[in-house]
Amino acid sequence: MKRVDDLVQSAKAVHDRYAAGRMEREIVRQWALGLGGYAEPHATAVTDAIAWFKPSREGVDPVELKIADLARLQAIYSA
Repeated sequence: MKRVDDLVQSAKAVHDRYAAGRMEREIVRQWALGLGGYAEPHATAVTDAIAWFKPSREGVDPVELKIADLARLQAIYSA
């Protein structure tokens, strides 16, 4: 188990950089896939993010994909 404070801070930073176009989706995807186990209330959001980012989702509308990606990242730090 890792520190929740670090998770929240990191998720917020990744969200903000990705939203501003300063981070590529593949980097965000790799970050999410590297998340470990966390206790609730964050565990469900982390598990959902890992499942969401696992497939590459090529061919999906990029705008809709980014909106969905950002929602999953926000769920992690808003839990």
